[in-house]
Amino acid sequence: MSVTTIEQLGKLGQSVWFDYISRSLMKSGRLKALIDLGVTGMTSNPTIFDQAINSGDEYDEQIGELHRQGKSTFEIYDEVTVRDIQEATDTFRPIYERTEGLDGYVSLEINPKLAYNTQETIDEGTRLVAKMNRPNVMFKVPATDDGYEAITALLAEGINVNVTLIFSLKQYQKTAAAYLEGVTKLLQKGGDARQVRSVASVFVSRVDTSVDKLLDQLPDKKEAASLRGKAAVANANLIYSEYARIFAEDEFKRLEQQGASVQRVLWGSTGTKNPDYSDIKYVTELIAKDTVNTVPEKTLEAFLDHGVVKETLTAKADEAQTIIDALQRLGIDINAVCAKLLEDGVVAFEKSFDSLLDAIEKKTRSM
Repeated sequence: MSVTTIEQLGKLGQSVWFDYISRSLMKSGRLKALIDLGVTGMTSNPTIFDQAINSGDEYDEQIGELHRQGKSTFEIYDEVTVRDIQEATDTFRPIYERTEGLDGYVSLEINPKLAYNTQETIDEGTRLVAKMNRPNVMFKVPATDDGYEAITALLAEGINVNVTLIFSLKQYQKTAAAYLEGVTKLLQKGGDARQVRSVASVFVSRVDTSVDKLLDQLPDKKEAASLRGKAAVANANLIYSEYARIFAEDEFKRLEQQGASVQRVLWGSTGTKNPDYSDIKYVTELIAKDTVNTVPEKTLEAFLDHGVVKETLTAKADEAQTIIDALQRLGIDINAVCAKLLEDGVVAFEKSFDSLLDAIEKKTRSM
C-alpha cells in the first residue's frame, strides 16, 4: 500500500489531527479509516459539538434518557460530550501508547464561559479529568491573561493542556512561560513530567481574513495586493522561531533532563476561507518538524488528493519579519489584529456554547 501524504508528514515530524468530532464519525468507522490514512489525534470545540448535535438526531436517544432522569441542560451536555470524547480517546489509545504519549490525544474545551475566570477554569478542568478518566485527553484553555495561571496550575497537577486561541507572538510567549512554570511545579511536587503533554494552538487563517480586509481598504492597491495572504504564515513563522529559541534554552533543557517534553506548536484554523487561495494553503505553507496541524475534513481530503510534502516553515524569521514590518508601515498593527481576534474568538465560542445548550433544551422540550 502506498504511503499517504498524511503519513509522509508524520515521517517528516508533523502530526495531523482531525478537527471535528461526532458520534456518527465513530459509529460509521470513518474515524478508524482516517487513522489508517495517518491521522493521529483529534480536536473539538463548542462550535464543533454545536454542529454535531444540531445536524441530526444521533444524540436524541441519550438526550431523552438523561432528560427522563431529571438531568439539567448542562448535565446533559456534560454527559453527551464526555461520552464522545471517551469513545474517541479509546479509539486513539493505541496511537497514544505506540508513540509513548506524543500523539493519540483528543481535545475537549473547558466551559468557554470561564475564559476570564482562573479558579473556576482550574476547578472545572480538575472535575473533567476525574470524570473523563482517560490519559490521552487534552483540556483546552484559552490563552487569555486569566487563562495562563490556570494553564500552569493544571499542568502542575499533571493534566494535559491544549492552550487554544493563540493569535499573537506575545500570547505564545506567555503560553510557553506558563508551560515551563507548570512543569517546574509538577517536578517540585515529585510529579512525573513524562506523563504530561501540552500543545500551543496557534490560529492561522483568521489572521489573513482580518488583515486582507484592512489591506483592501488602503489607497495603494498595488502594495496592498502584494501583501494579501501573507500575514498569517509570517505570524506563524515568528511564533515557530520563538518556539525553537525557547525550547533550545537552558531552562527547558534542565526540565528535559527530568523527563519533560517540548510543548509542540499546533496550527489551528487551517481551513482556507478565501477561495482565491489554495484549498491546502495552511497545510502546505506550515509544514515544520515537531508541530501538529489540526485540519477540517475538506482540507484533509484535499491534501490527501494533491498535497506535496516538503518542509516549508523554518525557524528563520527574517522574511516573516519583513512582511510584518511592511504591514506596520501601512498602518496595520499585527498585535492589534491579534488582540481583536482573541476577543472575538472567546465570544464566538461562548455563543456556540449557548447555541449548543439551547439545542439540547429544545430537544428535551419536544420529548
